[in-house]
Amino acid sequence: MMRNHVTPLIAVLAVGATLTACGSNQVPPGPARAADLSGSPAASPTGGAGVALLPGTAKSNNAAAGTGDWATPNGGVATAETRESAERWVQVTAGKAGKLDPVVVNGAGLTLYRFDKDSNKPPVSNCDGDCAATWPPVTVAPAGKVFVAGVKAADVGTIPRPDGSRQVTIGGWPVYRFAKDTKPGDTNGQGVGTTWFGVTPAGGKAGASGGEQPASDASPAPPATSAVLFDDPNFGDGAGSQGVAGAGCRNLSRPGVSSSVAAPGSLKLWAGPDCTGRSKVINGDVADLGTVGFDNAVVSVRLG
Repeated sequence: MMRNHVTPLIAVLAVGATLTACGSNQVPPGPARAADLSGSPAASPTGGAGVALLPGTAKSNNAAAGTGDWATPNGGVATAETRESAERWVQVTAGKAGKLDPVVVNGAGLTLYRFDKDSNKPPVSNCDGDCAATWPPVTVAPAGKVFVAGVKAADVGTIPRPDGSRQVTIGGWPVYRFAKDTKPGDTNGQGVGTTWFGVTPAGGKAGASGGEQPASDASPAPPATSAVLFDDPNFGDGAGSQGVAGAGCRNLSRPGVSSSVAAPGSLKLWAGPDCTGRSKVINGDVADLGTVGFDNAVVSVRLG
């Protein structure tokens, strides 16, 4: 059993359409600190390790092949040979799997779960040993990265594990995979022992009675200074993505093709160039722009 207080992740904004690949530095565990996009941690007065939070997906952030969630794309447990690469980054994305909608999935599309015997206030993991072999904790190296799409940054954190890695939490709940899920859409862990459930973007039980739990931070998001726009709904990378950054009006390099947006704050969408025509303010991530009347209609955005 572990009992540790959550360490909030420090947000690091995207800086454009092309973002740097993940770093692999590992240092002793400690309080989270800021990190730059190259993977080199910023100076910290405590000397603790830093886990960086980046908007978008691993693909839109140019993560290296065979690393992070892609190191174990078919589930199971990372081997000793693949663990270092696997913990360079993880991805948490709001999506759907089977009958669970919404549910959080990782960068390989595998369903993520929460455990009723854990706690979120304070965040505590009670799954170790044989339990962790069946339910691999979603872990990241102390200087690693977490890519976030469709999950509020305020709801994402980490807690240390005995091996020195940090387990990702959503809404304070430690999150896991199920070793018997081997492909996107599998939800074989749902309801196991009446204690395991897919985790929603706010930390609730996916598909459980009562539905989505309220987000921990309901206050309006601050203005975003960057965003990643995806050609597919649900932040899908299959058909491409494009990034914008910097305060002010930004015309898209490929207008009229976006179906979802990942952004660490509020921004304004425009249907015309140079921020003209029809407009809509969004408060952070939108998994389906059709719900706000802007599917395949974004031509420019105003940031900052």
